[in-house]
Amino acid sequence: MSRLAVGVAALWWGSLTTIGFLVVPMLFVHLPTPAVAGQMAAKLFSAQNGVGVACGMLLLLLSGVNRLPALAQPVKRATVFIVAGMLLALLLEFAVAPRIVSRENLKLWHAVGTAMYAAQWLCAGATLWKLAGHPR
Repeated sequence: MSRLAVGVAALWWGSLTTIGFLVVPMLFVHLPTPAVAGQMAAKLFSAQNGVGVACGMLLLLLSGVNRLPALAQPVKRATVFIVAGMLLALLLEFAVAPRIVSRENLKLWHAVGTAMYAAQWLCAGATLWKLAGHPR
């Protein structure tokens, strides 16, 4: 398996892990108010959604490279997870995040966003698992 595809999948999963489970919780502990922490978290999650879409697109492009069949086949096996993760990132960015930022039914949309972020994390993890588990 191509180290490039594994590296892209690792970047995707690792950035989701770092932002969601380390950086954002630290913002709420160390910044002066929850409002300030929330504003910064929104910016970080927006950037993370861009990383997720970019990594997914690159992986899908790699699966279409006809000259590298050893790379294309494992990526094709992970396609459902790649597409689902990208869709979750796009929905988070354009459907859920605006509602959270505008504080529209905050408890509901925060729960939906958290569940979707966790689902994207699982999709990225499954992608990494499938790609890293194949011989080079």
